Order: sequence, then structure tokens, then C-alpha cells
Amino acid sequence: MSEIRVRNVWMEYGEQIVLESISLDIASGAFVSVVGPSGCGKSTFLRMILGQERPTRGVITLDGAALPDEPGPDRGVVFQRYSVFPHLNVLQNVLIAFEFAESPFTAKLFGAKRTAASERAKALLEAVGLSAHTRKYPSALSGGQQQRLAIAQALARKPKVLLLDEPFGALDPGTRAQMHALLKPLWRERGMTVIMVTHDLKEAFGLGTRLLAFDRPRIDPQAPERYGARIIYDLDLSRDGPVPVLGFSRPTDPNTASQETKRSIPHA
Repeated sequence: MSEIRVRNVWMEYGEQIVLESISLDIASGAFVSVVGPSGCGKSTFLRMILGQERPTRGVITLDGAALPDEPGPDRGVVFQRYSVFPHLNVLQNVLIAFEFAESPFTAKLFGAKRTAASERAKALLEAVGLSAHTRKYPSALSGGQQQRLAIAQALARKPKVLLLDEPFGALDPGTRAQMHALLKPLWRERGMTVIMVTHDLKEAFGLGTRLLAFDRPRIDPQAPERYGARIIYDLDLSRDGPVPVLGFSRPTDPNTASQETKRSIPHA
């Protein structure tokens, strides 16, 4: 199971409110696409799910338990920039995940344990189409191949949740299409919950079973930083769901008096 619940989450940096009143449930096994203009808090939302940042207010739970204060093996992440170790070859880049899991202080395995871990790493590389490149270093790989390697790294610990922060934004259209064809079967086979931030609407609709659009529904020219982004569209893209129509969404709740009072009081 990998159900995520977000309850009245706010994220503030000093006087700036980035996200406000975010509440939603993400079902186990969903593929959620997150879109919105630059600077509206999409990546901030992802970092809170990862555990890299903590919300100023509100609660986020995974399978009923509050998220720990730091990232853990139950949440894998792939960034837009290729997050692989340049001094390790392809096989070693995936193997190191198993080494840290089994031997967190030395990150070294020997004998039968290393052999078993190597076989698991090779199976992952085969799943992402890199079995012919195990001895190459990242500098010898194309952009698409490096992202395949980053995905293999993220999947090594069998995470419940896979977080993707514009993972294909730097790839050309042909390579991006190949990555889409790779990702969907991996998601279905492993039963993960996936949350993907993207600026590409075609990608968001093509991959997701649900689409969340973040934006600021209200801007005060006198205090532009005192209103944060909310979820303004929440669309069901699953085959059994209603056909989404841009321009129509679930009505957003108006700001309550208590929320306005909290907004106007700076936090220490």
C-alpha cells in the first residue's frame, strides 16, 4: 500500500506563502501529474512528500503514518538533472543502493551477498534497457540512458512512492517518447504510487491517471507574497473516470475568516 493523505498543508518561507490549504488523498497505485506555472510550488510539494522539507502547517501521511523528518527508502526520486554518480559505472551506480542498504557504514558487500546484489542490479538494468551498458560510465551515456539509470537507482529499494521532478524536461521529443514507453509498464508492474511534476501538458495527460493543477487563485498587488498556490483543478484521467474538460474543475473553497486572520499574522 502507498496511500498519501495531505491535510490543510501550508508552506511558508518567512513572509512568503508558497502553498496554502492543500488537502487531498492520493490512492495507492495512482499516477498523479502535477502541472502549473513556474514558481507556483509544484517542486515544493514534491519535496514535502519526499521528506526533504516539512510543511509550515498541516500533516502529510503515508499509509496512515506521518512522514519521517527526512527522505527514506520508501520514496524514490528522479530529478531533471541526471542524478547519477559520475565516478561509478552503470552497474556500480545501481549496486551501491543495495550496498548502502546491507552495509550502511562501509557501503561494501563481499562474497555471496555481493553476488546476489549484483544479480538484482543487473535485473533492474535489464528492465530499463541498459543491460548492454553495465561497464560504461555516465559520461559515455546519452541523456536518455542517464535517466534510465537514474530510474533504476530510484527503483532499487522498491519504493512505495516514486517522485519525478520534470524528469524528461531536458530530453528531445523522440527520447522523451521512449522514456514514456519505459515508465508506464514499470509503474504498472511494481504497483507504485507515482507523482510527476511536469510543464508538458501532453505528457501530463498521456501518463497520468489524475492531474493536479497548482496556481494562485488570488493575488493582492499590495501584498503579492501573502497568497500562496492552491489546487485549482483536480481531474480524473483514468479510463473509468469522467472525460476531463479544461476550464471546469471542482470548486475551490473560499478563504475562511480564520484563514485570513492566520495569513495576516507573521510567524516567528
